[in-house]
Amino acid sequence: MKKLTSDRRTRITRTLIRNAFLDLLKKKKIQDITIKELCEHAGINRGTFYSHFTDIYDLRNQIEDEMAQEVQKAMEPLLHANQNALTPITVTAGIFECLKNNSDLCVVTLGEFGDKAFLYRIINMGRQLCMETYSQYYQHASPTEIEYFYAFISAGCIGLMQKWLENGMTIRSEELAKMTESIIKNGIGFLSQDFHC
Repeated sequence: MKKLTSDRRTRITRTLIRNAFLDLLKKKKIQDITIKELCEHAGINRGTFYSHFTDIYDLRNQIEDEMAQEVQKAMEPLLHANQNALTPITVTAGIFECLKNNSDLCVVTLGEFGDKAFLYRIINMGRQLCMETYSQYYQHASPTEIEYFYAFISAGCIGLMQKWLENGMTIRSEELAKMTESIIKNGIGFLSQDFHC
């Protein structure tokens, strides 16, 4: 029971620190955020902060690593799926659900003071998977063509994610995944389809 209480307290403290950090990061660069300011914003003391993180960059790295693990987990079905049973929609929906669960970090990452290196890290996580999967389905396509295609769709997905976040994520992640897949498959022809959210 004591460990349960301790674990719960740790989760609450880390959530307070995370929320305060991401709130401050919406307004200023990471190098302009002090531990003192962060602790005041989170309602904790410096000792509490240092019992969880070594510095502000360690905090950012741990938050980003947790999200990267969730994205990796959402991609797992592609790695183990039978080729005939592979459905990109379920994987895309899983990724969008992960992004929804981490919408506070997504808003900051895509914002003025966000960590663009982390954004490219997430994009690169899908690159190899995309190369392998698409080369199976589109055997006539060269690796270079698939690379360019991935660059195009990943930039488009970032735009879709920004729009989704701006609109308060009112569309369910599954619907957004279907829309994304339809846009990828059909390009501008998507607009003339009978597809409604």
